[in-house]
Amino acid sequence: MSSIPPNPIVNGVPAAGAGASASGVSPTFSPLYQQIKALITQSLQSGEWKPGELIPSEVELANRFKVSQGTVRKAIDELAAENLVVRRQGKGTFVATHHEDRAQFRFLRLMPDAGDPHSADNKILEVKRLRAPAEVARLLDIKSGDSVVFIKRVQSFDGEPIIVEELWLPGAIFKGLTAERLVEYKGPMYGLFETEFGTRMIRATEKIRAVSADEATSELLQVAVHTPLLSVERVSFTYGDKPVEVRRGLYLTDHHHYQNELS
Repeated sequence: MSSIPPNPIVNGVPAAGAGASASGVSPTFSPLYQQIKALITQSLQSGEWKPGELIPSEVELANRFKVSQGTVRKAIDELAAENLVVRRQGKGTFVATHHEDRAQFRFLRLMPDAGDPHSADNKILEVKRLRAPAEVARLLDIKSGDSVVFIKRVQSFDGEPIIVEELWLPGAIFKGLTAERLVEYKGPMYGLFETEFGTRMIRATEKIRAVSADEATSELLQVAVHTPLLSVERVSFTYGDKPVEVRRGLYLTDHHHYQNELS
């Protein structure tokens, strides 16, 4: 079943009765710019404009949807605020991509106490296909026992191991993902997911708590057993609010901190 944006647009005007349900509930109003935002998002999701590509100008989009340029601008403002598109002065608006540095640090919130943030060195410990544990299946909205790709890695900064991560990805989406491919790919992991598997991470939810290092983790991070660590469990979503990754990380924060911006 194809998705239909709220309040379909007919010649730039919401269709009469749009939003009303079969039960006779009063229709809900959706501002016109929100409808344009939904249509642009559909084009992003369908791949009409690829990550990193220039999208049509505001004037072209206004003509396409038969609305004012101001309406399009407001829609793009929201898409830019949600990091789905990127405005570049004098060049236009581009589809956001995980290959940009700003996108990498948007999802990696661990920052050094001193100096500038920079990319980590990754050591892949394990990649295998297995049946989804019940809790992972619930978070990925798949059936318990469905195929998932499991990845375990250590991330180091300046030669110091800082993060131990375990990831679970839906097997149906990430067919062909192997340890060899992860090792040979030099860009960010989300960039690989975007380029080769057509899956772009749009947003994520996280749960953070304090834990202590068990024996296995202490060996990987080269610290004593029971060293305090930050545990971060993330569920990442692509277009349509579809969960496509469960990631559990243990962070050593002796010389790093978790940074978030609230607005």
